[in-house]
Amino acid sequence: MPRLYDFLPSGNGYKVRLLLTQLGRAFERIELDILKGETRTPAFLEKNPNGRIPLLELDNGEFLAESDAILFYLADGTAFLPSDRFDRARVLQWMFFEQYSHEPNIATVRFWMHSEMTDERRAMLDGKRKLGYAALEVMEQHLRGRTFFVGERYSIADIALYAYTHVADEGGFDLSGFPIIRCWLERVREQPRHIPITQG
Repeated sequence: MPRLYDFLPSGNGYKVRLLLTQLGRAFERIELDILKGETRTPAFLEKNPNGRIPLLELDNGEFLAESDAILFYLADGTAFLPSDRFDRARVLQWMFFEQYSHEPNIATVRFWMHSEMTDERRAMLDGKRKLGYAALEVMEQHLRGRTFFVGERYSIADIALYAYTHVADEGGFDLSGFPIIRCWLERVREQPRHIPITQG
């Protein structure tokens, strides 16, 4: 049985939990509190030198880090990743967008709001929010006339973007001006075996 090293509030960990659950895959979840430095211990750094969760430990003892890489690995050969070469690249396009334009702004602000708000972070807040809203606008325009992000089918592109978008309000983002995103969020919530971020 694979082991998932995780931190329950983490959207990156949630992506993997959600996909594993929707795949019907049994897994052991190991909670590590990143706020207490539990991913910075010598024992964990031996598993992932980058000291971050999520981390997936496979049955053969191999370790795989980075949430979207884990999603891609788990989804291969399933309905969550298209078989068409171009559509697969499109899925990766949106997953790269999530990690480069979306997560660094929306997820970071959410984390700041629920941890120590330093003067340095406070000074960066408006800029982060501006970039976060810009990412949401890209999503809103892309979803216009579409059901899901790629090929009109629910995929790991949707899972990757859903994880932090559906809790964006916890970082002070107002989604009332994004009706298409809000409809898409509801469609994702309606998918079989959906679990909330608070479910381990």
